[in-house]
Amino acid sequence: MPAKTTMDVWTGSAAVPAEAVTPLIRGVAVLRELTEAGGTLSPSALERATGLARSTVDRITSTLARMGYVRLDGRDVLLAPRLMELGNAYLAALRLPAPLSSRADALADELDESVSLAVADRDGIRFIHQATRRRAMSLSFRIGDLLPAERTAPGALFAAEWDEPEWQAWRARRAADPRDQGFPAVPSREHEDEEGEFEQRALETRSTGWALDDQLIEPGLVAVSVPVRDPRTGRIACAVSVVSHTSRHTAAGLRDTLLPRLRAAVADMERELRETEPSVTGTPSGLATWTGASKQELGREFIESLARGLTVLTAFGEGRAALTLTEVAKATGLARATARRALITYEHLGLVTATAHRTFTLTPRVLSLGFPPLSRTSLPQIATPHLAGLTSRIHESASLAVLTPPGAEIQYTARVATNRVMSVNLTVGTRLPAYATSMGRVLLADLPAAERTLGELRPLTSRTLTDPRALARVLTDVRNQGYALVDEELEAGLRSIAVPVRDRTGRVVAALNTAMHTTRRTPAECVTDLLPELRATATAIERDFHTAGRFTRVPTA
Repeated sequence: MPAKTTMDVWTGSAAVPAEAVTPLIRGVAVLRELTEAGGTLSPSALERATGLARSTVDRITSTLARMGYVRLDGRDVLLAPRLMELGNAYLAALRLPAPLSSRADALADELDESVSLAVADRDGIRFIHQATRRRAMSLSFRIGDLLPAERTAPGALFAAEWDEPEWQAWRARRAADPRDQGFPAVPSREHEDEEGEFEQRALETRSTGWALDDQLIEPGLVAVSVPVRDPRTGRIACAVSVVSHTSRHTAAGLRDTLLPRLRAAVADMERELRETEPSVTGTPSGLATWTGASKQELGREFIESLARGLTVLTAFGEGRAALTLTEVAKATGLARATARRALITYEHLGLVTATAHRTFTLTPRVLSLGFPPLSRTSLPQIATPHLAGLTSRIHESASLAVLTPPGAEIQYTARVATNRVMSVNLTVGTRLPAYATSMGRVLLADLPAAERTLGELRPLTSRTLTDPRALARVLTDVRNQGYALVDEELEAGLRSIAVPVRDRTGRVVAALNTAMHTTRRTPAECVTDLLPELRATATAIERDFHTAGRFTRVPTA
């Protein structure tokens, strides 16, 4: 019997509705397969995994690349940070990570153990937040990872609310997949559960209000979980788990020592939910126009129905958890018929559910579209493709750097070099004095004067600025003009220009620059020719950085 493809898994045994959008089903299958593979696959591998024709795979990936959801790099297709806007739409609509994540982080700091938030996803659980402690033996699950309910503490909490059809669906899944091959985030099951064991655990949690995971996922991993209840319905909104290792706690010890503090934290979380009013964020606009223009430009290689279908997911968000068909169409600029067919398709795929009030909501399964591998991305990883594009346009090397504590030096975190006989010989990890570099000045300029650490202002060349008052005036100019130009202050013959890269709050977290020999461009040409390219690249990096960092921590180095 041939192996099942992603298309088989996602369409399942239920008949595909006549009004479903086939290109959308295929596009979702490609995204899911890329997610399962960790974010990178060749077109040939996608062809084998999905069962689609190579020409179809090429058209799908071309469309996804146009949307910024994947990147085509040589022989590989890579998930891109902008794809996280789909998962962000679900998380924003869920209205849980924003008010609860800071409390989970604080609890992790207080207990010095990992803390996670999880929601129910049919007969599994899916993580929506992780506050992980860095240890040799630590939690490795990612936001969006799906785990079987019976092998987790949160699963027992959610199962306590299941009705008989849900229990039947769980039993059918267990019979069809006894080793949990459909859950790539967990090791394959080694031993069968005793008959009725999970049912008994779920029954116990109904009376105790908490659940234990005593090495159910793998040896050494233990957890205790408590439910956070929705103040409107009284049902479980999410589960909070404290996760440890048997080298630090037994499961019983975890319960006895940390459960009281966990319960107190959950009480604070429930109060936070009662007191937090959702705000309505902006909605997409002009999407129908954009997809039409892309079709005109790319022709057959752009699948307009796929692009329009994916934009439907972005109609949801904070304050927009449940939308009518009319509201979806208005938010996206799509015709009602187009939006309706996309919603029918998503309902078939389990990404959207319809309510009794003729509204639609996103399901946790949306997180399976790229979120787990992308949730572990870093700013250097986000920036590198953009640096490569910049280098190809200006024919000069491009770099990203951050300030290193206490702030007197910069450290290169990403770099794309150009091929020249005479070039700047720097590598990732290189440290340079901040006061004498364009990137250092951009980073220092964003800090209040009292927080700047300049170190010893040594003359590195005859042109190095070493007067603290003169340097302070220069930093004020840099802050006002939004860039720094340093001319032969670090090294004779070296000229560089840098711009800031900002986080979602507007704080400068990194600097982007290009450097060259003074014979290649005058200072004026650096400003007229290179500065617009640098600013455009910084904007592109920030867009991806802000998308990736909306509900996850994105390391800057």
